[in-house]
Amino acid sequence: MTTRSQKTTTMDSKQDVTPCEHYRIGSHLSTSGALRAAIDEAVSLRLGAVQLFTRNQRQWNAKPLTHEELSEFAAARRGTLFEDGTRIVSHNSYLVNLASPDADNRAKSIACERAELERCELLGVMTSVSHPGAHLAGTTGVARKPKDPNDLDCEPSADELDGLKRIAQSIDTIHRDLAGYKVRIALETTTGSGTNLGYAFHHLGRIRDMVKEPERLAFCIDTCHVFAAGYDCSTAANAGAVLQRFDAEAGLAHVVAIHVNDSEAPFASRKDRHAHIGLGLCGEAWLRAVLRHPAFAPIAKVLETEKGLAPDGRAWDVVNSAQLAQWASVQVK
Repeated sequence: MTTRSQKTTTMDSKQDVTPCEHYRIGSHLSTSGALRAAIDEAVSLRLGAVQLFTRNQRQWNAKPLTHEELSEFAAARRGTLFEDGTRIVSHNSYLVNLASPDADNRAKSIACERAELERCELLGVMTSVSHPGAHLAGTTGVARKPKDPNDLDCEPSADELDGLKRIAQSIDTIHRDLAGYKVRIALETTTGSGTNLGYAFHHLGRIRDMVKEPERLAFCIDTCHVFAAGYDCSTAANAGAVLQRFDAEAGLAHVVAIHVNDSEAPFASRKDRHAHIGLGLCGEAWLRAVLRHPAFAPIAKVLETEKGLAPDGRAWDVVNSAQLAQWASVQVK
């Protein structure tokens, strides 16, 4: 493991910043064994951003953070680029569904999300990514068929609108309970699988319009999800138009994190299947457009791709992040 002195020397050198560090490109890294492990690995790999789970994402309850955990996490960040809280992103529990029509499940989801934000505030993590939620066909009991494409232009259905309202109400409850907190929920774009909301940009914009403290709510764009949802980003012009549309319907100024993933699943498939960068179907034009957009320069851009070693023996995180950094730094011809 990299020592404390090694980390400080590496990251404090202003003349020795890697492209990944410069462009704030990183990955979701493991906290197995210790929360600080994700920071230590990001520093060791010379990444410029990191996403982590602050707890077991598949359990409703988590043990409170100890003083030792908080101290060690702070120590891991000190003297590194990760002292800047904008480079660290948490991802909330997969169990949370703020759109659930079941009152008990929604109450558990609110409590779980509240606890995640409390942990982030203690850790100094300013962004917590959250899937918006699934309406579960709560009103009509009718769900779309898996192969039905997303209609990205129409108004939300009755079930969808009810779900969007429940999300906004749930977030209002959390904001009221956590008055004065700096950490923000960043609602993530989705593929629209099942009854998941957030596949249309205007879903996110509508939620933000409905909450009582919109300045506390932000967004996360997932490049794979946008592609699989059915937004045509096949050329540089189309990719630029997609980002303009997001700006018009949700607001690029409210994006505080990017998930930079390629897609194994086809365009408009509504399937969430991440692929290594350049080996999927998203296309270089789309990923370049996101990486080079000036609105995203100051925010974390993290991979959520498979771990392990690439054919050349390097860690996939190193290979993928290096490819992203190259595309971020080279103008499209």
